[in-house]
Amino acid sequence: MASLRTADSRLRSYFKENYIPQVCEALLCGLLITCPEDPLKYLQKMIITIMESGLESLLWDMCIDPSMKPKIRRLSETYMEQLFGLDDQLMTPELMIKACTFYTGHLVKTHFCIWRDIAIPLINEENILAEKMEKAIEYDNFRLQKYVFRLWHSYAAGQKKLLTEALLRIRKMCHHYKLIITLTKWRDKARYEYKKREDELMLKHELQLRKWRSKVKVAAKEEPIPPEHSLSKASLLGGIPECDISLLPERAVSQIFYYLTLRELVICGQVCHSWMLMTQASSLWNSIDFSKVKNIITDKYIVSTLQRWRLNVLRLNFRGCLLRSKTLRSVSLCRNLQELNVSDCPTLTDESMRYISEGCAGVLYLNLSNTTVTNRTMRLLPRYFPNLQNLSLAYCRKFTDKGLRYLNLGNGCHKLIYLDLSGCTQISVQGFRNIANSCTGIMHLTINDMPTLTDNCVKALAEKCTRITSIVFIGAPHISDCAFKALSTCNLRKIRFEGNKRITDACFKYIHKNYPNINHIYMVDCKRITDGSLMSLSPLKQLTVLNLANCIRIGDVGLKQFLDGPVSTRIRELNLSNCIHLSDASIVKLSERCSNLNYLSLRNCEYLTDLGIEHIVYIFSLVSVDLSGTNISNEGLMSLSRHKKLKELSLSECYKITDVGIQAFCKGSLILEHLDVSYCPQLSDEIIKALAIYCIYLTSLSIAGCPKITDSAMEMLSAKCHYLHILDISGCVLLTDQMLEDLQMGCKQLRILKMQYCRLISKEAARRMSSMVQQQEYNPNDPPLWFGYDYEGKPLTKQEITPLKEDEEITVTDSIYSGEEEVV
Repeated sequence: MASLRTADSRLRSYFKENYIPQVCEALLCGLLITCPEDPLKYLQKMIITIMESGLESLLWDMCIDPSMKPKIRRLSETYMEQLFGLDDQLMTPELMIKACTFYTGHLVKTHFCIWRDIAIPLINEENILAEKMEKAIEYDNFRLQKYVFRLWHSYAAGQKKLLTEALLRIRKMCHHYKLIITLTKWRDKARYEYKKREDELMLKHELQLRKWRSKVKVAAKEEPIPPEHSLSKASLLGGIPECDISLLPERAVSQIFYYLTLRELVICGQVCHSWMLMTQASSLWNSIDFSKVKNIITDKYIVSTLQRWRLNVLRLNFRGCLLRSKTLRSVSLCRNLQELNVSDCPTLTDESMRYISEGCAGVLYLNLSNTTVTNRTMRLLPRYFPNLQNLSLAYCRKFTDKGLRYLNLGNGCHKLIYLDLSGCTQISVQGFRNIANSCTGIMHLTINDMPTLTDNCVKALAEKCTRITSIVFIGAPHISDCAFKALSTCNLRKIRFEGNKRITDACFKYIHKNYPNINHIYMVDCKRITDGSLMSLSPLKQLTVLNLANCIRIGDVGLKQFLDGPVSTRIRELNLSNCIHLSDASIVKLSERCSNLNYLSLRNCEYLTDLGIEHIVYIFSLVSVDLSGTNISNEGLMSLSRHKKLKELSLSECYKITDVGIQAFCKGSLILEHLDVSYCPQLSDEIIKALAIYCIYLTSLSIAGCPKITDSAMEMLSAKCHYLHILDISGCVLLTDQMLEDLQMGCKQLRILKMQYCRLISKEAARRMSSMVQQQEYNPNDPPLWFGYDYEGKPLTKQEITPLKEDEEITVTDSIYSGEEEVV
């Protein structure tokens, strides 16, 4: 058997793979222990048993009767491996002999060493003992030194800690005294610089005012100049500025003339030959707006202009122009026209649209609002305008559902993206189905002033127009929450509703569930919206504009829940006007959570006090705030003056503020552009003086209902605020014609002027001023009783202010002049 150790590896592998040693071991053990009478039958039976059980579960005692199995401990995998010579890793006789020899030698060595230590007597026992004693003494001294060192170390560490704390206190005191000295010097320096800046501003103000008055005197001595050729700075100085615009690059010149109206462009072309060449640049005639000169321009000039620039014109605006049919037909000459606005044109007919459509097939934008077009024009749209993307049919009431069905003819209006059907009350549910069939790509839908609009109309649209992202339903009182459920298939980004009493909190649950990417929500005057709606909006991560004005059920609880969500970090514009239950707690939460808020309106929030307004200062991104109708006082304005970045502020009907508060705010708001202090009768000329000194970049000012304002204050405003575009002086009963003369000289950029109830301003002066501005409102009557003062600016008593009865009607004659009108 031992010969298999040197046998071929293939044979050895065969034995191992087929479990031959294990099978032989089991059979041999069974024969040796059981000793059966018929060994062959026994072997046959056992082999069958092994085959049934499998070789993997084979054990050496498998063929032994359980009652006869020996109780021995298993030493190896199998005993037969040694017999067959397959035990590569088992103990061999040679190794066994080596192990026994090593063990015997080790045992002898151990016993010999022990015997030697006992038998041989110790030598130099005294020296060993002395050495041990010396080591013991040395060890004892070391322990004592260690103990003493620990005590000294702890004492030294404590002293060092006390010294360090003392040094820190001394350093802190020195640093504190240094800070006090530095802050004292900085405060003195700041006060000095502030006083110096104040003195410089006042000196500059006085010099400019003196210079202004000298110019006025010089202008008064000279020959009167017509209002359409108002005095310029060059004429007041008596010289021509050394500036030739023709020397500028062509691109810069085009950019300058781009901001001029058609009338101004024509006037510039009459200055000189070089200016005429500059105004003839083709890029300046890509867009022509005839609406701003509709009252003075003639049909002949329009036709000649279109004929001359027909290849360059891309955009035409005829809004409100009263034109002849022949003039409208000349639009067809502009073959490259892309945008056409003929809204409010009473002479526009289906025949005119036929000529226009045949010549201008590339129109992308078409505005037909408030015209008399019928189904004939609707039939032309899909035929001649295959690329139409923007269509406005607002207040066009002469087409029917049949006309909307024409939109699906031919190529159809399948590229239409924007559709405005405001005021088209004749459209039924079937009409909206026709729109859905023909304009499936609509993304922006506007339907205002539509009392006949119902949920079924919205459902008919939403079935096939699944790409809608923006809806505007202002003045649609019959729309309810079901409309939002029908629009669940659309990915809405913008929603605008106003004056709806059927929309509830369930609507906002649909918004949260179906429109996670919505960024603009405008729900004004929806009385059934409560705090639950704000809680539903809090998870929206893309919302940037939220307008819930006049939603009077909203309070602090709902706003806090809204701001606790991720929406607070994204919100840019928040309008909560007339949400009368909001208090200072909401403003505190706003200042903590809304780090990117730019616009905030808290108009008529009666519970808002100076304490809450103080927290508005901590919204550093804020540029516009509306606090009209609140209880803000001078302390609140002083707090707002620390913001430094506010550009717009509205304080209408704030009766607790005075001139002192406005002055303090103006000193800290040098970049202020818009200020509304209307209906604050307690304010006087001092606020205008503060604005003229500090806020010279003012573009919009409303002082309506301030009867203490005089011409001297408006003179300072005209002399300093040259960027003023909008001015409302309605109810300023002490202003006279002199104020208008000052405005003409100083505020050359003035565009909108409102002068209601200014009885000391004559009609002649108002007519002259109308040629200087684009829009003007003038009324020489006495201020109405609800202004709270009489025609002299004296406050009325409660007995004099009688409430109006429901059956009473007050008629007020308004004279409105436009800048495009020719005043004879």
